[in-house]
Amino acid sequence: MGGMRGGGVQDAVALAEIELCGELMIVASTAAGERLSFAVIDEVLRVRETRVPVGAGCWGEE
Repeated sequence: MGGMRGGGVQDAVALAEIELCGELMIVASTAAGERLSFAVIDEVLRVRETRVPVGAGCWGEE
């Protein structure tokens, strides 16, 4: 089989995405209610950025 350039980087990104999806599924399976809040999802995905308000411009401009 021929080698793929950059395959290791893509594999690392794919594995990280799979791990985060797994963590979300674990949290969702133990959560009360039908949906996870945005705050819980952000916490699981380790999101620290502020959200752009709905209706703001494409680049967060108002």
